[in-house]
Amino acid sequence: MWIYLVRFILRNRLINLIIIGLLTVVMGFYALRVQMSYEFASLLPASDTAYKVYEDFKSRFGKDGSVLFIGIKSDHLFRLNTFNQLYDLTYDLKEINGVEEVISLARIFNLTKDDSLKKFKFSPVITHKARNQLEADSIRDVVFNLPFYEGRIFNTKTNVSLIALTLDEKKLNTKKRIGIVRSIKERTDRFSEEAGIEVHYSGLPYIRIMTSKKLEEESKFFVILAMVIASLILLIFFRSAKAVIFPMLIVVISIIWVFGTMSLLNYKVTMLTAVFPPLLIVIVVENCIFLLNKYYDEFRSHGNKVRSLSRVVQRIGNANLLTNTTTAAGFAAFIVTGNKLLVEFGVIASINIMVAYLLSLFLIPIFFSYLPPPKQRHTKHLEKSVVARIIPKVVRVVQQKRNPVYITTMVLVIIAVFGVVQLQTTGKIVDDIPRKDELYRDLQFLQENFDGVMPLEFSIDTKKRKGIQKLSTINKIEELEQVLATYPELSKTISIAEVLKFSKQAFYGGNEKMYSLPNNNEKNFILRYLPSGKPGQRTILNSFIDTNMRYTRISTQMANVGTYDIQRIKDELRPKIDSIFPPDEFDVNITGTSVVFLKGTQYLVKNLFTSLLLALVVITILMALLFTSIRMIIISLVPNIIPLFMTAAMMGYFGIPIKPSTVLIFSIALGISVDNAIHFLSRYRLQLKLNNWKIKPSVEAALRETGFSMIYSSVVLFFGFIIFVLSSFGGTESLGYLIAFTLAVALFSNLFILPSLILSLDKWITTKRFREPMLEFLEEEDDVEVDDLEIEQIDTRGSA
Repeated sequence: MWIYLVRFILRNRLINLIIIGLLTVVMGFYALRVQMSYEFASLLPASDTAYKVYEDFKSRFGKDGSVLFIGIKSDHLFRLNTFNQLYDLTYDLKEINGVEEVISLARIFNLTKDDSLKKFKFSPVITHKARNQLEADSIRDVVFNLPFYEGRIFNTKTNVSLIALTLDEKKLNTKKRIGIVRSIKERTDRFSEEAGIEVHYSGLPYIRIMTSKKLEEESKFFVILAMVIASLILLIFFRSAKAVIFPMLIVVISIIWVFGTMSLLNYKVTMLTAVFPPLLIVIVVENCIFLLNKYYDEFRSHGNKVRSLSRVVQRIGNANLLTNTTTAAGFAAFIVTGNKLLVEFGVIASINIMVAYLLSLFLIPIFFSYLPPPKQRHTKHLEKSVVARIIPKVVRVVQQKRNPVYITTMVLVIIAVFGVVQLQTTGKIVDDIPRKDELYRDLQFLQENFDGVMPLEFSIDTKKRKGIQKLSTINKIEELEQVLATYPELSKTISIAEVLKFSKQAFYGGNEKMYSLPNNNEKNFILRYLPSGKPGQRTILNSFIDTNMRYTRISTQMANVGTYDIQRIKDELRPKIDSIFPPDEFDVNITGTSVVFLKGTQYLVKNLFTSLLLALVVITILMALLFTSIRMIIISLVPNIIPLFMTAAMMGYFGIPIKPSTVLIFSIALGISVDNAIHFLSRYRLQLKLNNWKIKPSVEAALRETGFSMIYSSVVLFFGFIIFVLSSFGGTESLGYLIAFTLAVALFSNLFILPSLILSLDKWITTKRFREPMLEFLEEEDDVEVDDLEIEQIDTRGSA
C-alpha cells in the first residue's frame, strides 16, 4: 500500500499541490462564513427529566437568568445631584435596544388602590427628577417604606442598591448582546465616574457574555502564540528556515480546513471548538517533526534525497497513521457523551486531525522534493545536539539499571494512590474565573450584599384549577419561604405570597405595618383589585401564576456554590417540601439554571468517564491491528496509563476537582501520549526483523532511532499545551498544565519504562502473534525504485 502511495504522492506532486490548493480555497470560502455561537448550550440531553421540568417551567413563566445586575454602593445616593444622576442613568439604560425593563431606586414601582376602578395601579414611585433636597428625602422615605424591595433591590444595612436590567432573551443568543452590554457599561461607568460611586456588574447573562468574549479573544491569542513557539522550537531543532516555513504553512492550511469543516457541518464556533486550533497546531507540528527527522536521518545515511522522501512516506506515514488515529479516537470519544458542545468538539477535532495527517503526509515530501537537499548543518542535530547526548544515557539506563527504574516507578505510583483518593467531583456555575478577576470580585460583592445571583426556582403544581386561590396554599408557600430563608446560600425569595403582602399594604393605603398575608376575606377583595393583563402580557400577577391559577413559582437567587452544596441543599429541602406540600396533593419541582447546571455537571462527568473508557478501548483495538499480541498491547498501555494516574494524583494533592473542564483532559492526553509508544514499538518490530529477532539490539536500535522524534515531539507538545496556563480561565489553564504534565510523564515513561519492560519480559511478549500482526501496516523492508518515481533531477548542491 505504502509503495503505491509514495508513487502517487511524488509522481503527481504538482497535480496534488493544485488539488490541495483548490480545496483549501474552497474551505477558506466556507471558513469565512462560520459564525460564533452565542447560545448557552445545556449540558443535559433533551430526554433528561430535569431538562424537561426546566423547559416546562420556561414555557409557563418565561426564561430565568436574563437579568443583569448592577450593584451600587453609596451612603449618599439620595443627595439631590447624585439621585438625579441615578435617575438619568436609569432611563438612559431603559432606552438601550435590547433592554426590556429597568428597576432601580430611581425607577421603583408601587401598588396604589384606585377605588373608582376597583383596581391596583402598578406605577413608578418617581415620575420626575427631584427638584430639591426635601423632595429627594421624601422619595427616600417612600422607597424605604416598601418592604417588598428590601433585600431584593436595596440593602439598608450596607447602603447597597441594585439596578436590575431585564434583557431581551432573543438578543441574548446573538452577537447583538455584546453591543448591549457595551452600551450598558459605557453609560454606567460614566455615571460612576461623575458621581464618584463604585459600581459592580454581575448576573448570569453578564457573566456569560463577558466570559465568551474573553474566550474569543484568548483563542486568537493562543493560535498566534502556539505558532510562534512551534516555529522557534522547529528552528532550534532543525536549524533551517525551510523546516519552519513549510510546517507552518501546513498549520495555516489545517486551520482553514477546521473552520471550513465547521461551516460545512453548520456548526458554530463554541467555547470548546475555539480551543481546538491551538491544539491542532502542536499536533501538526508533531507530525512534521517525525517526518522531517526521518528525512534528515535517511539523507545522512545514503545522501539520496528521493529515496529519503520515499522512506519518509513508507516508514513514518504508517506509524503516523496509527498515532493520529489514536489521537483522533481520544477526541472522537466525546461524541458518545450526547452533549451538543462536546459532540461538535469531538466531530470537528477527530475529522481535522486526520485531515492534518493527510496534509502533512502529502505536503512535506512534495515541498522538500522541490527543494535542494539538506546541508550537513541541517543534520548536525542528529549527532551533536543535547538530545544526541541524552539518548545513549537513556539506552544505558534501560540496559543496565532497570531495577531502579521499576523501584522509582513503584514508589511514585504508591505516592500517587494517596493523591487519587483525595480527588473530589464538584463544579460551580461560575467556576473557571480567577479570584483576582474583576468579574469574580463583582460576583462576590453582590453575593455578600444580596446572597446570590444564580437563579433557583420552585415550581408548584396544585393539580387543580384555581388551586392557587386557596389561602391554605398561600400559607404553605409562605411556610416554604421561611424554610428557604434559613439557608445562607439563598437570597430573599419572591412569590405570589410576597405579591399578596405587597397588595395588602397597598389596599390599606401603603401602611408598612400591613405588609403581611391577607386573611380569607381580604384575599378575595385584593385578588379583584389585581390587574389580570392582556393575553401574552407579563404582569405582576401572571409573572407568578398561570392563567388557570393552577401553577405558581417561588423564585430566589443562589450563591455561586459548588455542585456538592447544590445537591446537599436539594436533598435537605426535599423532605421539608414534602411535609409542607403533600406529594399526593401537590407536585413541587426544584428547577432553574442552578439545578440544571448541577444535573448537567453530574451527567457530563459520568459520560466523560465513559468516553475515556471508550477511548481506551478504541486505542487498544487500533494497537491490536498493529501488534496483535495481547501481551504487547498490555505492555504498551501500561506506560501510558501511569501518566494519567499521576495526573489524577496531582489533582488530588493540589485540590483540583473532577469537573467537565478537567475530565476531558484524560481522553485528550491518552490519545496523544500513546503516540510515542506506537512509534517506538513499530520501530522495535522492524528492528526485530532486521536483527533476526534478537531483543536487546532491537530495543537499542529502536530507541536510538525514535528517541529524537519522541523527545522533539514531546517538547513541542509540552510547550504547545503549557501556553494555556496564561489563560484567565481556570478550565483552560487546567487544560494547559495538566496535559503538559501528563505528556512530560508519558515521555519519561515511554523512554524508560516501556523499553525496560520489553527487555525484562522479552520471552513472554515476543510471541508468534507479535511477529505476525493482523494487518501489516509496515512495509519498511521494501523500497520504491528511485528511477520509477520519474521526478525530474534537482540541484543537489545544498542550500541555506
